[in-house]
Amino acid sequence: MAQSAYDFQAVSIAGKPADLASQRGKVLLIVNTASACGFTPQLKGLETLWQELREQGLVIVGFPSNEFGGQDPGSNEEIASFCELNFGVSFPMMAKVKVNGADAHPLWQWLKAQKPGLLGSEFIKWNFTKFLVGRDGQVIKRYAPNDAPEKMRADIEAALKA
Repeated sequence: MAQSAYDFQAVSIAGKPADLASQRGKVLLIVNTASACGFTPQLKGLETLWQELREQGLVIVGFPSNEFGGQDPGSNEEIASFCELNFGVSFPMMAKVKVNGADAHPLWQWLKAQKPGLLGSEFIKWNFTKFLVGRDGQVIKRYAPNDAPEKMRADIEAALKA
């Protein structure tokens, strides 16, 4: 059974294996993204955090999902192109995944179990739910879709100093 976020593997948006163990000791901000969501402009704020804090050890990891309102129906290639062209995204993006249900990616199952949402819910309610993971691989905090990236900065900076 997984003991930390670093125990999981994914597939990059380019189709290559992505082992989160390679990020061991870094602070992770894991986000389920979508290209056609009202929260999609948060990609710009996430990119700003990545550019400004990655040298201190922050890694933002985006996981596209088409589960909410069909807001990311494109291929992984189309999603990658959209994110780069429209928001300058250069932080790591993974291949599209499910974040809820029996077919949810194992990382997302673990994240939800570590920090359930309101009223103990282990469901992701919408795009741009975010999980802050400390250098020890444990979830520090779960953020709602409407929590803007810049409002998470103090928490991220505290995690980077820990």
